[in-house]
Amino acid sequence: MKLKVLNIQDVAETQLCCGCGVCAFVSPDEIEMIDDLDFGRRPRFRESPPRDTRSREAMAVCPGRSLELDFDRSDPGLDRSLLKGWGPVRGLWEGHACDPEVRFAGSSGGAASALALYCLERGGMHGLLHIAARKDVPYLNRTVLSTTRAEILAATGSRYAPASPCDGLGMVEGAPAPCVMIGKPCDIAGAANARRIRPGLDSKLGLTIAVFCAGTPTTRGTLEMLRVMGVGDPASVRSVRYRGNGWPGKATVVVDTPTGTESRELTYAQSWGDVLQKHRQWRCYLCVDHTGEFADISVGDPWYRPVPAGAIGHSLVVARTERGLEIVRDAIKAGYLTLEPVNSGVLPASQAGLLTVRGLIWGRLATLRALGVPTPRYRGFPMFRFWLTRGTLKEKAQSVYGTVKRVFTKRLARRHVMRAFIPGGEPASGTSRA
Repeated sequence: MKLKVLNIQDVAETQLCCGCGVCAFVSPDEIEMIDDLDFGRRPRFRESPPRDTRSREAMAVCPGRSLELDFDRSDPGLDRSLLKGWGPVRGLWEGHACDPEVRFAGSSGGAASALALYCLERGGMHGLLHIAARKDVPYLNRTVLSTTRAEILAATGSRYAPASPCDGLGMVEGAPAPCVMIGKPCDIAGAANARRIRPGLDSKLGLTIAVFCAGTPTTRGTLEMLRVMGVGDPASVRSVRYRGNGWPGKATVVVDTPTGTESRELTYAQSWGDVLQKHRQWRCYLCVDHTGEFADISVGDPWYRPVPAGAIGHSLVVARTERGLEIVRDAIKAGYLTLEPVNSGVLPASQAGLLTVRGLIWGRLATLRALGVPTPRYRGFPMFRFWLTRGTLKEKAQSVYGTVKRVFTKRLARRHVMRAFIPGGEPASGTSRA
């Protein structure tokens, strides 16, 4: 029997959820976010069935269930060569934060942090909604509204672990002045959906910044990374850093030992390539927006060229709205960013193969629908044309076969009850619940 997706809990239990937390913002009395070890940040009804009609609004704003990219494609300010595959692009630069401390701490060139600092220090904005490590459990994330330079710098660097920044949008909506938000593309899409039905939020979201994303690993992925680093007891961890302090930076963990504290490291290739990316949530394999097409500004790594050892960080900065273009230009003039315009080819070269992946996703979705498995609905994202023009016959066949296989290995045709992860009760690494 085909699974029905009628409410937010259905979205989570059928693995359509991306974990952004926007549902908990829209309906906080009915929905709470929990961290599921194998699935990520997930919503759960506080009561069943929910009594608050706002839980229906939660479905309307959920980016895991559906996404519609709607903008004026005839706008003369948009880069026509990038329009079909990369969304709205008004400006494209490569560079870095002018402040060497911000540049060094950031995952690449510190551009996202520099933009946020400009907005707070020169742009009259109140704070930055983003993700930081939990103080009590450093390998887990929390949503924070930072209002000082020190708070922003303390949370620099990518967090390759489940996070739900949209659950903190209430702090933005209630702030005394507009705020900045930094998040993954799905987080920014969730915020964009919410602001359409919440005028108070819309007036307080002064700028949205998306970081390019290749998928979110589950908490089990972080625990596996700790195991590879030789950490036997996660409770001994004092800090976890996935990137930054160099480019691309190393995964660094500080742990308590009988003689004090000790720092352990993995290269980016070892941490992400060998461990974390294998634990990405299923919804990420169906994602069509890896570069933040709903944001005012999106920021990523300029991977179009090799990164030499000891390189100082660089960022690729994409202005997608007039608001974003204006703030990038103002931040350059104010001395927060050093950026040079680059040609349109740099974006696809930095995300090589991404359009092929978008085409393969069309095939995955068609396969899942044929098997009666729930899928997200997309509008405004060309996919079929890339299925026809990108990828080899072998790649397409492998993608379809792989999707059929995952229906069984990931049990995509079954519901999965979400269970809150309690730190300290971690199951043995490599095991999976039934």
